[in-house]
Amino acid sequence: MTYDFDLFVIGGGSGGVRCARVAAGHGARVAVAEERFWGGTCVNVGCVPKKLLVMASEYGAAAIDGHGFGWDTRPGQHNWSALIAAKDAEIARLNAIYVKMLTGAGCTVFDARAILLDAHTLEVGGQRLTAAHIVIATGGHPVRPAFPGGELCIISDDAFYLKTMPPHITIIGGGYIAVEFAGIFAGLGARVDLITRQTLPLRGFDEDLREGLAEAMATQGIHLYPGKTIASVEQDGLARLVHLADGTMIETGLVFSAIGRVANTAGLGLDRAGVETDGFGAVSVDAESRTSQENIFAIGDVTDRLNLTPVAIAEGHSLADRLFGSGPRRWELDAVATAVFSSPPLATVGLTEAEAAARGPADIFISRFTPMRHTLSGRKRRTMMKLVVDQASQRVVGAHMLGEDAPEIVQGLSIAINCGATKADFDRTVGIHPTAAEEFVTMRTRTRVAGEAARKAAE
Repeated sequence: MTYDFDLFVIGGGSGGVRCARVAAGHGARVAVAEERFWGGTCVNVGCVPKKLLVMASEYGAAAIDGHGFGWDTRPGQHNWSALIAAKDAEIARLNAIYVKMLTGAGCTVFDARAILLDAHTLEVGGQRLTAAHIVIATGGHPVRPAFPGGELCIISDDAFYLKTMPPHITIIGGGYIAVEFAGIFAGLGARVDLITRQTLPLRGFDEDLREGLAEAMATQGIHLYPGKTIASVEQDGLARLVHLADGTMIETGLVFSAIGRVANTAGLGLDRAGVETDGFGAVSVDAESRTSQENIFAIGDVTDRLNLTPVAIAEGHSLADRLFGSGPRRWELDAVATAVFSSPPLATVGLTEAEAAARGPADIFISRFTPMRHTLSGRKRRTMMKLVVDQASQRVVGAHMLGEDAPEIVQGLSIAINCGATKADFDRTVGIHPTAAEEFVTMRTRTRVAGEAARKAAE
């Protein structure tokens, strides 16, 4: 059978665009459809604009920090509208670049919704088109709360387009988005409440990181409500009243719900094409991104596996190479570094202490200190660094950091960990002085041993 295209990608985010460009570079006839905005979540309502807002939030504190170094600077009045306008201009520039990259690679671009009619047929903006291979790369979207008054809350998509910044905001959630926006709004001068179901933010991260972040947020003036659940939200004039299940009531100006994300699969016609989901809407795939339908694949957040932009890009690139090239390049996905752009930021790669301990005894090395900058600035901010070492092999299996430049530092460490570096390799590496990063190669004294129970049980 002759098809209109060799590959049709549904979704113009980072993963879908990479897959399309690489496939076209191999000579495939490729089309991409995007119904909302080119670049997907990351470029428009995720990583990129969020980090711009994080950067904006740091300047006020920096002006004050300068006093310890002899500067007489004073933080001025922040102009939220100017920030959002600058952010919008940058996002528009990036949107245009994504389209230019696709058309430049020879892809056919559709600014339209695409739905599946069967395993090889799609309806795209009123047209019926066919493709030999189809890739679902539609990403995810934030969940809107179901508790009474949930319609009074904003979600992360809305936060990037607020007309004004409220003087008081209450954030519900303990994940990436919640802690990052808590730091953003606090840094811009708002009073911030953070309500988390867990006793610590960032479930799944290393416990020392979680504890350190909670302490840092409290020091920053963020009001923490750990271990709490929402009963309802109601409107009282211009105010919002947040009622917690324990009877506590918080009066606030804006409620921001960051309680999770789900895959964008509703209405795609997956059932008609024979594509199975996991029961929560995410597309089920094998190790090669293949769905239950042999010619249909899914990459990125729509599969709800490692929901990170670089992972989606790697999956898209590998898939295009596998389908149309000489074979896929190998990506190391067992220990993927990730960062949370909280205030201060944190980054991690490899196993947490608990994960390593479950596999056997692990040597734990921890360093906590005041960064050089803040010995003069006077800001109450601490850095924490941690190495998790498998005791039997002495391989460094996890690295974790909370503090300034953590994402930049841990990116480099991820190479060492993925290459199988041992603690001895770290110890014989000469550090750059004076830096915070050198602490990772000068930690000599073991803090504790984790997984002792596992060792004793094996004896």
